[in-house]
Amino acid sequence: MSADRIVRMYGVGGPEVLRLEAVAPEAPRPGEVRLRVRAIGLNNSEAQYRRGEYPLRDTTFPTRIGRECSGVVEVLGDGVTGVAVGDFVSTIPAFDIQRGGVYGEWAVVPAAALVPVPAGLSHIEAAASWQQYLTAYGPLVERGDLGQGDVVLITAASSSVGRGAIQMARLLGCGVIATTRGRAKRDLLLAGGANHVIVTEEEDLTTRVADITGGKGFKLALDPIAGPGLAGLAEAAGQSATIVEYGQLSRDPAPFPLLPVLRKHLTIRGYTLWEITLDPARRERAVQFISGHLARGTLRPVIDRVFRLDDIVEAHHYIESGRQTGKIVIDVEGGESESGVTLSPRA
Repeated sequence: MSADRIVRMYGVGGPEVLRLEAVAPEAPRPGEVRLRVRAIGLNNSEAQYRRGEYPLRDTTFPTRIGRECSGVVEVLGDGVTGVAVGDFVSTIPAFDIQRGGVYGEWAVVPAAALVPVPAGLSHIEAAASWQQYLTAYGPLVERGDLGQGDVVLITAASSSVGRGAIQMARLLGCGVIATTRGRAKRDLLLAGGANHVIVTEEEDLTTRVADITGGKGFKLALDPIAGPGLAGLAEAAGQSATIVEYGQLSRDPAPFPLLPVLRKHLTIRGYTLWEITLDPARRERAVQFISGHLARGTLRPVIDRVFRLDDIVEAHHYIESGRQTGKIVIDVEGGESESGVTLSPRA
């Protein structure tokens, strides 16, 4: 069996702990499939995993990394049904990355983690959809109780999850307030569907939300930052609003804003996409919702930049730069490392 290239992580640290090396493809175990990977979606959570900021339970180095890709089914393990060799699929990020990591030219993943790629999606877009839309789906659709005219506040809105959440909130008929630190991304967020953009380095969040909403505040905030900014979100919130924390981009503590929580009867809750992916009924609803909108084009991932597999270290440096305004993708089939948002031909 010929050796193909995969990325393995040799310890915790900077992007340089990721090494591209030739490793013979493994045979899938029962319930698994082997994919010929076409494209890989990169996520901030993988950079955090690499830095040791996610729990590394019983990790043996070197280890594989990555959960989101598109590819073609190459080999079936025993007992696999519902998928066939040659199927074009994406992975739902809900499996152990030490064995099932998808960075590379091949990957062995659970068959249960596969979803068909809707017609019309390129292999680049197919690798860029599931983590961002599943992250947004849980708070906005499954648990959000949102309706026409409700106001949703999305922080770090130029991230891939932020861009996807703007699309999804607008689908629900909500008004969207997006936040970004600097003015450079303001027009891009407005063009991407946000009704209003607050530039937090220049504007006071609480004052601007009050102005935009006529003093009513927002109904739901989707926030991956936490830290001291949680207090400002609580002050800007409407009566009985919910603040969903799905990350900790801030390295600083997040003091609990007790007084506004009591005064407004606020809910502050944590969320990860595992709430959806590990619950069969919720997962099925999410897959139907997201796949349907991808097929109709009413959801479409925003691609910021495409790298080659050879440039995986550079791609991880780019993740950490904070310059991206959408999804970062590795085109295993030969994307241009300086290509900006150029997509490969549609499948």
